[in-house]
Amino acid sequence: APYGGGASGRFAGPPGERRGFGALGEEPVGGAVRRLSGGVRVVWFRDFVRKSAGSGRRCRGEAVVRVSHMLGALVELGRHYLERSPAGGDVEALASGCRDLVSVVGEASGTALAGDIVQRYLALDDDGRLDVLKRLDREFAPDADKVAAACRGFLSTPAQEAYLELAQAIEAPRQELFRRLNMAPGGTAAIVGMRGLLLSRREAGGLEYDLLHLLSSWFNRGFLQFERVDWRTPAVVLEKLIAYEAVHAITGWDDLRRRLAPDRRCFAFFHPALPDEPLIFVEVALTRGLAGRIRDLIDAPEEADEKADTAIFYSISNCQSGLAGISFGNFLIKQVVDAIRDEIPEIKRFATLSPIPGFRRWLDETLVDEMPVTLAEEDMEALDRGGWQRDEASRQSLRSALMQLCAAYLLEPGGPDPVARFHLGNGARVERINWDADPSPKGVEQSGGMMVNYLYAPQRIVANHEAFARHGAVAASSGVSRLAAGRS
Repeated sequence: APYGGGASGRFAGPPGERRGFGALGEEPVGGAVRRLSGGVRVVWFRDFVRKSAGSGRRCRGEAVVRVSHMLGALVELGRHYLERSPAGGDVEALASGCRDLVSVVGEASGTALAGDIVQRYLALDDDGRLDVLKRLDREFAPDADKVAAACRGFLSTPAQEAYLELAQAIEAPRQELFRRLNMAPGGTAAIVGMRGLLLSRREAGGLEYDLLHLLSSWFNRGFLQFERVDWRTPAVVLEKLIAYEAVHAITGWDDLRRRLAPDRRCFAFFHPALPDEPLIFVEVALTRGLAGRIRDLIDAPEEADEKADTAIFYSISNCQSGLAGISFGNFLIKQVVDAIRDEIPEIKRFATLSPIPGFRRWLDETLVDEMPVTLAEEDMEALDRGGWQRDEASRQSLRSALMQLCAAYLLEPGGPDPVARFHLGNGARVERINWDADPSPKGVEQSGGMMVNYLYAPQRIVANHEAFARHGAVAASSGVSRLAAGRS
């Protein structure tokens, strides 16, 4: 029966009755129930949607409809079709509820059960949640015998029908389970958190791969909302910027206000299912010329009268650990460039002031193996002794050697530095290495305090990207190339 059939028989809705959203083009009747042919009834949500549309956060002048509100209404309807909820929050009870969920036909009752499962899962601590995920990984894995049989069938007769049977056999049942859990209010956030937990516990495997596959589709660029964040943005979002800033910590509300001043810009991607959670955000300073020190950007007094000609991207922060490996940054940078160009045509140059997080680790490994450049004997001895990064005088005496080594590091084919790979892959070039650009403990530990400007030259972006993607070739200014060769 459409509303019966749960593994525990807990769905008691009458046969033939379905509730949900009608198709576009049908005639909605307020909030009433309309009987269609075949005894099927549809509950329409026209009035509810109209009311909720006005309550969403504004996005570029249009109301954001909070999907969770509509899902909440579905849950309330579906509760009438639940004889009982899964008992308890232990692993077995949740696994039983998940078995019932994948067998449910009714949309409202299924959404209600999905909501109960999500709530019980979230009530557990991280160890309990991990136990549940391991159980789901085992119980909802592909059937090895069915996969093997489908493989044999496709190999013997590689026709369309055999391909579809193989594709169906390979897809793990847990993918359908998570699609249904995603319908629950808060389901998307819970699933993002599940993958984040698996990654934090180094539990990468079939389940984590399936979650990555689903989330990559759900968080496709076409579903993302691009928004400017400023001091008028709701406080619940501004608080997230302070919490999620991963490059240069925001020390409080005064610091945040400065970063959102008229000579600054901040843009973020959001998703309709996570309306108050930025997925990624970028901070931009409008300056005259390239910036070479991070404190000059963060601590500088506001100078709205100065005629800026350069936009400096100085911080890009990914906010959701469960979305690691799903790229948003390249789309965000391109959209920010377009937005600033439209708003301020005088901005002609787009560049970054970026950390070099992999330099120290690479240097330590290089000292053990073979140096890529020729250094003076006293510089080699100082580097071998170690401790130079914690002593200002030692760092200054090694300035020339460290900057040459840093240039050689950044110009290695393929880009060994993770930040470099990101920008080079987007078509930027290594423009300038800045000494003593980040004297914070973190900056000194990572790169001896050095930072780098990557320049996005619109006329060279495509060529730079293709050369890097195809051959690992790193585009660089003549100054950086000479520095790497020891000719600066």
